[in-house]
Amino acid sequence: MQRPSQKNNSNVPYSKQNLKLQYFVTALTIVVFLLKVVTYVLTHSLSVLSDTLESVVNIVATLVGSYSLFIASKPKDKDHPYGHGKAEFVSAAFQGSLIVGIGCLIIYKAIDSFIHPVSLHNLDNGIWLLALIAVINLVTALVLNRIGKKNKSLAILSSGKLFKIDFFTTASVAIGIVLLLITGYQKIDAFIALLLGIYVIYDGYKIVRQSLAGIMDEADMELLEEVIAEINLSRNSKWIDLHNLRVIKYGLMMHIDCHLTVPWYYNVNQAHEAVDDFTQLIKNKFGASVEFYIHTDGCMPFSCPICTIKECEKRKAPFEKRLDWNLENVLLDSKHQLA
Repeated sequence: MQRPSQKNNSNVPYSKQNLKLQYFVTALTIVVFLLKVVTYVLTHSLSVLSDTLESVVNIVATLVGSYSLFIASKPKDKDHPYGHGKAEFVSAAFQGSLIVGIGCLIIYKAIDSFIHPVSLHNLDNGIWLLALIAVINLVTALVLNRIGKKNKSLAILSSGKLFKIDFFTTASVAIGIVLLLITGYQKIDAFIALLLGIYVIYDGYKIVRQSLAGIMDEADMELLEEVIAEINLSRNSKWIDLHNLRVIKYGLMMHIDCHLTVPWYYNVNQAHEAVDDFTQLIKNKFGASVEFYIHTDGCMPFSCPICTIKECEKRKAPFEKRLDWNLENVLLDSKHQLA
């Protein structure tokens, strides 16, 4: 018996909120870029130029993020029965690739600066502009991270990471300029740019890795553990066993497949009632934007020792102990029994 869940559009408000937020982020990214251009014109600092080049990537990335959220906000259709949420993964992969590319460019510029030094000027004015940019980036990163986690949007979280990276790079550039003013050693500027390039490449790699994991439907162990913990917390005696559990997340939508063992003598309505209790428990925790595909199995005689139903006229063996569900046993494609 298989029980697919009913269609719902409860994720639409969050999708629209994400899209509007991404539009604002794109506009803010352009403002930050213009501030950095002014700072570079004033100082001719290579590290400031590196920071400015990174903002070019941020603009392109946020534009791509806006488009991906527009696609992801579309409801599922005949051609996309699981929705369009994977567009966010594609967008994040593109953003991460751009970040890696700009990191390589920053390293190239830094090495070139060691060989061909460039004179710097107006550093005092540049510091104040960099401080303003850093504050804008930090506040924006914190807001995007909070909303991205709340709305479960990888695109918003990726944009938040872009602003977080921008904060660290801009703050590092400002610190470097301060050290340069104190020591007078101009190659500090190139050295900081080199370190920034390495950091940017590493953070870009992490974004690409996470997005590819989503595209390839890699198991999210942290999410699985949350689901299992919630089921164990409010476990129903009707659910004799649980196995072959799979959880996939596309954008705002979460899809859960599993095999649920119920008493073999249950009729169709009773089995459906047990499934409804199971799905409602998870929706109460994770929201209504969850789809289920649950296969119900009838219990077997070897299930009796782990069955917690107190009054069962069909019991073939006495109850021995409750089997706690965990990552090791619920992912297996077989019913459980005591050794």
